[in-house]
Amino acid sequence: MMAQIKAGLLSLRDLFATAWWIVLIVGLGFVVAYQFVKPAPPSRIVITTGGDSGAYYHFAHRYAAILARNGVTLEVRTSAGSLENLQRLEAGEAEVGFVQGGVVEPPEDPDAAPATDLQSLGSVFYEPVWVFYRSPQPLTRLTELSGKRIAIGQEGSGIRQLAQRLLEANEMESDGILLPLSGLDAAEELQQGRIDAAFIIAAEHAPVVQVLLRSPGVRLMSFAQANAYQRRFPFLTRLTLPQGVADLVRDYPPEDVRVLAPTANLVIREDLHPALQTVLLQAVSEVHGQTGFFQSAGEFPSYMDPLLPLSPEAARYFKSGPPFLQRYLPFWLAVLIDRLIVLLVPIIALLIPLLRIAPALYTWRVRSKVFRCYGELRFLEDDIKQHFDPAKLADYRQRLDAIDDEATLLHVPLGFTDLVYTLREHVNLVRHILDKQEHAA
Repeated sequence: MMAQIKAGLLSLRDLFATAWWIVLIVGLGFVVAYQFVKPAPPSRIVITTGGDSGAYYHFAHRYAAILARNGVTLEVRTSAGSLENLQRLEAGEAEVGFVQGGVVEPPEDPDAAPATDLQSLGSVFYEPVWVFYRSPQPLTRLTELSGKRIAIGQEGSGIRQLAQRLLEANEMESDGILLPLSGLDAAEELQQGRIDAAFIIAAEHAPVVQVLLRSPGVRLMSFAQANAYQRRFPFLTRLTLPQGVADLVRDYPPEDVRVLAPTANLVIREDLHPALQTVLLQAVSEVHGQTGFFQSAGEFPSYMDPLLPLSPEAARYFKSGPPFLQRYLPFWLAVLIDRLIVLLVPIIALLIPLLRIAPALYTWRVRSKVFRCYGELRFLEDDIKQHFDPAKLADYRQRLDAIDDEATLLHVPLGFTDLVYTLREHVNLVRHILDKQEHAA
């Protein structure tokens, strides 16, 4: 038993002595391949939204529920709006954030290197700009609000910046009283008649919009110059609120209303793990991919507002959909297999040719032990045949015995033992030649 174990260990030693360079090359390949393997995605990320009564906050919680199914925790943080969201993203306080279209000016040269480390995952829904007002007569132009008390949103919010841009385009930036009110606070002030108009940016089903649509004495402005605004501000889209869509019984609105809408964009830090970008886009598709008041099925997510460079992962998603593995496997398993593929493919590519060479090298190494003895035996045989000297008879026999002993002590795998026995037979054959030479002398 001990002899078998010793023979096995010696065979393993021979195998390692033959294949050590294969282990070295594969090890180096592993190290190189590992440099291209992205680390596993974090299990927790932060999204910065808006106020806790706004659409951003509502949708973020829906994303969080979807990501939770994939083992990812999405922490939702409220903010004053788009500008604060951008500040948090740039400071690294959040990985994802909502940013209203038009808040960031697109670069003059689209081919220039980006001046920020932020990227866009695309637009996720329309954000209609609702201008509600109190007036006995219908108003269709912002200039008709000159001198009025207007709620334009809180400092740092996207609606405030957009309202100021629209008022400035109408040369009204210094006209009227601009108040930092937004949401339900602005709606209450407008209902009570303490202000004359309010800029609201929210989804059509948002409570503040539904309240104001049904408030007595409050009207919704239909932009007569909607096409002109769309040309002046490319991030705006002209939308139509159909007659009666808010209330079929009361036929409200009583006619089609033209509104303007930027898009809400999902902005990320460019170092956000690609797998998390994909799972976020899947959540966005699930939440926003259906038909709505202003959108058709499958319209979102899409790259509609070039406020920031589009993430390469988002570009691939828009072109081909989710990665193959994530379509059919749980998120964590798809990520694991994807990382293993990146790691193992180059190693397998190295192993295939190396493993084809290794058996031949191993065979050569084992045979070389036997062939070394054959070299000595052949030299001795030639010496006996061509230069036989009776005085060296004892030396000849001693050399033959040494070759025979060396052959006996050779440790080779069982598959090669025939070589050893053949060698010993040839040693005996040379002994017979030596005996003949001795008798002939």
